[in-house]
Amino acid sequence: MRLHRNLTFAVIDSIRDIFNEGVYADKAVEKALKRDKRWGARDRKFVAETIYDIVRWNRLYAEIAEVKAPYDRDNIWRLFSVWCILRGIALPDWNQIGDVPERRIKGRFAELSKTRKYRESIPDWMDEMCAKELGEEIWTKEIAALNVQASVILRTNTLNITRDVLQKKLRAEGVITEFLPNHPDALILPERANVFKTEAFHAGYFEVQDASSQLVAAYLDVKPGMKVIDTCAGAGGKTLHLSALMENKGQIIAMDIYESKLRKLKVRAKRNKAHNIDMRVIDSTKPIKKLHGKADRVLIDAPCSGLGVIRRNPDSKWKLQPEFIENIKKIQQDVLQQYSKMVKPGGKMVYATCSVLPSENQEQVNHFLTSEAGKDFTFVSDKKVLAHISGFDGFYMALLEKK
Repeated sequence: MRLHRNLTFAVIDSIRDIFNEGVYADKAVEKALKRDKRWGARDRKFVAETIYDIVRWNRLYAEIAEVKAPYDRDNIWRLFSVWCILRGIALPDWNQIGDVPERRIKGRFAELSKTRKYRESIPDWMDEMCAKELGEEIWTKEIAALNVQASVILRTNTLNITRDVLQKKLRAEGVITEFLPNHPDALILPERANVFKTEAFHAGYFEVQDASSQLVAAYLDVKPGMKVIDTCAGAGGKTLHLSALMENKGQIIAMDIYESKLRKLKVRAKRNKAHNIDMRVIDSTKPIKKLHGKADRVLIDAPCSGLGVIRRNPDSKWKLQPEFIENIKKIQQDVLQQYSKMVKPGGKMVYATCSVLPSENQEQVNHFLTSEAGKDFTFVSDKKVLAHISGFDGFYMALLEKK
């Protein structure tokens, strides 16, 4: 493989933005890919995957290169050189790349790879906390799985098309997909492709959604004609799935504290032809109080550490802090206490997170059930989805029923 200056410089600038300026990796990649409209698919793939690779393995590479963030430009070139050597890519004779000790790099890699926190490139606190909560054996397998690049998975929008017909339409556009067992609406791409450019996407035939995330809406056991509240709807991936499961019948109230996210949902709902969604901003306690005891179903896709989705957001390994996780647990319990009041007697509620930590998951549910607000609820079932078993994102969901 031959390195090209303009592509490599895009990678270097992006790494600087992510680690020195706090830019999110997906935004840095998005910006990098707009640098040159002449880049082909292979060029874009190199830029995106190299940025994510260096972010994902940052601790390991920084340890080998003997550099620390924030990085000056020479430091970033050293990180890039380590990436090249470990992937067997010949280094070009550029003045930005000095003498690179290839044997020492490979030796350090072999030595550091014996220790999990270096091998899997994670902060000490995260390694210790997760090993304590999950146990050494499970955490070792889980973090290895969470460091594998995530597959591209589509969810068929069954309001507009069947999965079989969608697969044929995508094939006609040059996108090959395969069915996914136990996920009735899912298609997985054996090879990555920019599916957002397809006519099928613009026609509202599918959304990109991980297989684990696709389990959540189905777990809520919705039926056409129900009144359903998605309390932390965000940009609405699960809201749109609920609409499809309800066949556009009944009412979905999509709520969020961020109006900007609901605006994105509005655009997506229009493309999906999902007409049974109302959007409400949670700007005070009033929107919640008005709905007390009114909903057949309530989904609480709670804010969380996001530890189950670090394959997609590898920079969160470096942005997350233990204080954030402690604080988010308080928010999770508060959300459960307040939003559960919208469930009517005989109704059901799902509490879900994209975390693998028991303290954010079953422990939160158990605490809720022993509280005053939770005394009218009974535990029905829960599902723990671990990446090393499923091959997809880590998730948790619990189904509760109101007496």
